[in-house]
Amino acid sequence: MFSNETARAVAEGYEAFEAEDWPQAGDRLAAAAARLAGKRAKAVWFDAALAYKFARDWPRAYETGKIAVTHVRRGESEPAFWNLGTAATVLRDWDTARDCWAGYGLPEFPGTGQIDAELGPACVRLSGVEEVVWAMRLCPTRARVINVPFDPTRRFGEVVVHDGAPSGERTYGEVTVPVFDEVALFEPSDIATLSVLVTAGPGDLEPLAESFARRQLGFEILASRVDLCACCSRSSVQQERGEYGGEQRLFLGAPADEARALLDAWTGHAPAARSWTNLHPA
Repeated sequence: MFSNETARAVAEGYEAFEAEDWPQAGDRLAAAAARLAGKRAKAVWFDAALAYKFARDWPRAYETGKIAVTHVRRGESEPAFWNLGTAATVLRDWDTARDCWAGYGLPEFPGTGQIDAELGPACVRLSGVEEVVWAMRLCPTRARVINVPFDPTRRFGEVVVHDGAPSGERTYGEVTVPVFDEVALFEPSDIATLSVLVTAGPGDLEPLAESFARRQLGFEILASRVDLCACCSRSSVQQERGEYGGEQRLFLGAPADEARALLDAWTGHAPAARSWTNLHPA
């Protein structure tokens, strides 16, 4: 049994948790957990660290998470390790992050310093704008955005930290990937989004897109945008390749000089059918 004061702190902590008052929930639950032992302590330390993660209070999520992982076993996919690994990543504590991924049960990431692996594609729901973008995973909780967001406040090439639990999935062709929610912007991109108006014949946009892809630059056709409600966005969505011709607005993730050069080369191959105009920041 525990004291009335501890019981009150636990109750107040979970009331704040239910109300999504994350800082208060973290504070009350952490204070209560310090007076507990055994399985009860395990649960309350985990929830305190989780509340601080939801609050985006990364130093407290880190410190509380370090205590939470002492109450669980290594190698058994315990989410306490994942939450601490996420906080350690945001704070760039790579030794702790590596230990957490091993503690969770993932294969080891050799070396020291920042983890930059090749873990394949995923989708990320950008925080605030709720737009789902494609990305390449660099570690269990980081990914680089590889298409141009339609919201120009976000950029091609950003590195984001995402949550570990999927909230939907996207299928393109034969590839199905999870959708993760962004929890922090890890590294901004210096590549601003450009807007351009092009005229193209049937199939003419594909070689232009390929030329940008070969330079590892971003290319997006605004007509391909599909808006989904929150419920549908968190379900399984099949994405289709469309055929676009005529006059089209594009968003490009590229330096202006490179974008002009690629657009000029593209129009030069079929000047009667292809043209571009009005290249400017989106």
